[in-house]
Amino acid sequence: MSPAKPPAVILDVAGHEVRISNPDKVVFPEPGLSKLDVVNYYLTVAEGALRGAGGRPMVLKRFPKGIDAEPFFQKRVPENHPGFIHTATLHYSSGTSAEETVIRDAAGLAWVVNLGCLDLNPHPVRAEDLDHPDELRVDLDPMPGVDWSQIVDTAYVAQEVLDNVGLVGWPKTSGSRGLHILVRIAPRWSYRDVRLAAETLAREVENRAPGLATARWWKEERGESVFVDFNQNAKDRTVASAYSVRSRPDARVSTPLSWDEVRSARPEQFTVRTVPDRFEDLGDPHSGIDHAAGSLDGLLSLAAEMGPAEKAPRSGDGSGRRMSTMPLIEIARTKTKPEAHAALEEWKARHKEVVPDLHPSDVLVDGMRGSSSLWYRVRVNLQHVAEAKRPQQEVLIADYDPWAGKQWPGRT
Repeated sequence: MSPAKPPAVILDVAGHEVRISNPDKVVFPEPGLSKLDVVNYYLTVAEGALRGAGGRPMVLKRFPKGIDAEPFFQKRVPENHPGFIHTATLHYSSGTSAEETVIRDAAGLAWVVNLGCLDLNPHPVRAEDLDHPDELRVDLDPMPGVDWSQIVDTAYVAQEVLDNVGLVGWPKTSGSRGLHILVRIAPRWSYRDVRLAAETLAREVENRAPGLATARWWKEERGESVFVDFNQNAKDRTVASAYSVRSRPDARVSTPLSWDEVRSARPEQFTVRTVPDRFEDLGDPHSGIDHAAGSLDGLLSLAAEMGPAEKAPRSGDGSGRRMSTMPLIEIARTKTKPEAHAALEEWKARHKEVVPDLHPSDVLVDGMRGSSSLWYRVRVNLQHVAEAKRPQQEVLIADYDPWAGKQWPGRT
């Protein structure tokens, strides 16, 4: 017989009953944190977490099998959700729509954690106005081989650009390797305008700090630089919000910072164990963010001055596909990240003679969004390998199809 599950815990959160099933389930083995520990963490920092995610439709990123297994993404609010969970219906560029979860209080935080959510992934719009974002998101994403000081230097260049166009940036650790800068804006512009403004910001940061930062969308063209990821502002994209717990072994937290501490802070300092004390002692460095909404006029004027960004060349086979300017080969497509790394190691064993020539940024292991979960693509950029030594494209070591068996209305 399988052992009986421990009884659920019923929490009274500001007058709402929230049921926490399997409260002793270990979510983070390394620091020994249970599901109930994660719930209590969110209740402690609820004011800050709701400032980032409250009142916004959100995608539920669920980890039902723990942090070592791939999560799945749930757009639609679960049936039979409690009355304190609100909803908003979003219409996607694919032509589909979904009634998404909107949390507005601490009980909502506890409820989504009970579903297996760790980080919070809200859209940059309020539930009351789904067509006009009120937040521009700057994601500073370091390429392999880039250290923290380079990310910080890029952040200060971005701050300078924002200041020049009359906007205020609010930095936070991403909870992974990078930094986010949040910019509150008046909800007057479309998604298209907000993305254009973000791309313009990224291009201007690259112009001011070439080699340090890049706005190049195609990963193989970035080198060892910090990518200013403007596409996080495209419709349907979400970013882990402030005080989100990330699925790292140390239970790292995406933590708001003041600009004075960006230089000295390190992402590994901020975890589920340490952030509650910091929140109690210092409060929320982003407490004033909602009172700093600005205008995109400056960035959109700069966009007009700069003109359109350079487009990648297209293949001549009639497919319209982008043609890379780099000597790329694809290694594998896999369902999980460990499988991706295993395939990469197999390829390296086959081609030992070229491995010493590869730079860290030449190895591209990308998490790709499937219909409801991530899959992984492995590629190698041979730009630093002498042409005569370059391996040819081979049959993929693994060829996972994330869309196998999927059907969409109106499509074959």
